[in-house]
Amino acid sequence: MYRYSVSSQRRSWPVWMVILIFFGVTTILGVTIGLLVHFLTVGKIFYYQSDFHISGVTYNDSCENGASQASTDLSKNIETKMSDGFQNSTIYKEYINSQVIKILPDPNGSSVQLQLTFKFPPAKRDSMKTKIEAILHQILKDNMAFWNAVPTSMRLIEISKADAEMLTNNCCGRSANSIIPGNRIVNGKNALVGAWPWQASMQWKGQHLCGASLISSRWLLSAAHCFAKKNNSDDWIVNFGTVVNKPYVTQKVQNIIFHENYSQVGVYNDIALVQLAEEVSFTKYVRRICLPEAKMKLSENASVVVTGWGTLYMNGPLPVILQQASLKIIDNEVCNAPYALSGTVTDKMLCAGFMSGKADACQNDSGGPLAYPDSRNIWHLVGIVSWGNGCAKKNKPGVYTRVTAYRDWITSKTGL
Repeated sequence: MYRYSVSSQRRSWPVWMVILIFFGVTTILGVTIGLLVHFLTVGKIFYYQSDFHISGVTYNDSCENGASQASTDLSKNIETKMSDGFQNSTIYKEYINSQVIKILPDPNGSSVQLQLTFKFPPAKRDSMKTKIEAILHQILKDNMAFWNAVPTSMRLIEISKADAEMLTNNCCGRSANSIIPGNRIVNGKNALVGAWPWQASMQWKGQHLCGASLISSRWLLSAAHCFAKKNNSDDWIVNFGTVVNKPYVTQKVQNIIFHENYSQVGVYNDIALVQLAEEVSFTKYVRRICLPEAKMKLSENASVVVTGWGTLYMNGPLPVILQQASLKIIDNEVCNAPYALSGTVTDKMLCAGFMSGKADACQNDSGGPLAYPDSRNIWHLVGIVSWGNGCAKKNKPGVYTRVTAYRDWITSKTGL
């Protein structure tokens, strides 16, 4: 057997190649370590759904319509106690919010459905779920006497962001953004995206003419005077979104129903229903507003908000972005004073604004919503922009159709 001895000569790499390889390996290591650190330490939003049973009392608040006062009071109390419980816990820094979605009948009582939101690093997912469950259980134990809660019935599941949005998309009166009302529509501030998802632009032959409010997947509420001389549904389309000419959704109109006793003289019964040709799908940016109960009473100086794409001042330009104004309810007696509107405001109308004239709706805001937030910040349609003496004039506040006075009429036409 022969053994061959083969001499070899070691080859050395060029310096530039060694440097390039070194930096390449360093970069890969840096990215890997960065991703690992990000996963372990950087917070991510997590969503949960929780359910628990309350015994002996039956509620039926599906969240798709305005809730009863009793259900609203219970939901508010639950939300307050939940917030307090988490804010005073060891995970107060991770807690964002919690809200009651619905309270529905179940055997021997009702079932409460909650949505909870937290922010923490994904690496803590399992331990955080355990802590959230423990805190929820303790909150229910502490409030057994107040809510008739059954702590052992509580369950908690993690849900996706899309599922979390779906829970609220189907509810009425829920804003998709924080509400920061401006001082007025006249020379006012732009509305935040998603702040007023029920607001619609009624466009006649492609041009914005009036506002409207989405009250179901198929129906909107507006003002009769918008359609009195333009009642051909084929001439109208409805745009939804904050930017009037760049809508999230555009729908055709199938039918327009305005009140049988509408009178242009005196602007009586200034209310109309608009039926869409197809159902609109609820999203984060397109949602319905709650209709008030017929017996709802608004106190003087109650805070309300009017929104619309009307002129920025009398005979002024139309804005592209939705405008908003924070107003106060004015008692009809004050509004009807000789120095104000001289008895022209009926009990089926309401006044909102300021006697000083600092805020008001204006031209082409007609038909739009006057919205009122309840104690839970759920918004109800209490007024429809109807008429006024100029825009933001002293002692001449805006006049709105009082929606509570027409609840039976709305139900008779839509079933809502």
